[in-house]
Amino acid sequence: MIVLRAKAIEFDVTYINLREKPDWFLAVSPHGKVPVLNVDDQPLFESNAIAEFLDEVEAPRLHPEDPIKRARNRAWTDFVPSFSPALSAVYYAKTPQETQTALEKAPARLGKLEEALTKEREGDGPYFNDAELCLVDAAYAPFLQRFAFVEAKLQTGLLDGFPKLKAWSEALLANELVTGSVPANFEDEFVANLKRRGFHVGQMFEAAGQAAE
Repeated sequence: MIVLRAKAIEFDVTYINLREKPDWFLAVSPHGKVPVLNVDDQPLFESNAIAEFLDEVEAPRLHPEDPIKRARNRAWTDFVPSFSPALSAVYYAKTPQETQTALEKAPARLGKLEEALTKEREGDGPYFNDAELCLVDAAYAPFLQRFAFVEAKLQTGLLDGFPKLKAWSEALLANELVTGSVPANFEDEFVANLKRRGFHVGQMFEAAGQAAE
């Protein structure tokens, strides 16, 4: 969604209930995951593959033109599956102890990205490649956005030790291309999922809601 919006591509959205995935969706998504992009009745799946396709066929280019820089951007996009569990483990925790364990483990992964933001930029940001939004930004933004939702409740201060990463997250979440890429009720649905699955932070949201009534 972020890449589609950044390139001003017209598109229609069909939201999928991932707890009751329709058969037609499972037929086009081998892993049963979103997103899937349907182009001329040809389904494309996996976020990075979709983003790369869009960057090849529609302007403006979000990857760097320099081939070495472009390859390094792709490599850091491929780091997302290593980075995102460091954040999600914090809020996909059943107990305060599990949350604390996740917080102790997270800096090893977050530090890698802090280092990348230091070395890969040639200027002062605010995005991964300095002033312009790129595919690396689009890849990390959804995970930083979800963490921001729960951090408002958990108040872990996890990102405080990584100033460049924290500033990058804040810049992304101040960009309407990012915030407008999810439906208006996304935060409510996200929190409802945390409650339904019995995660510790979900219980915190539940208790806060009861206290407010």
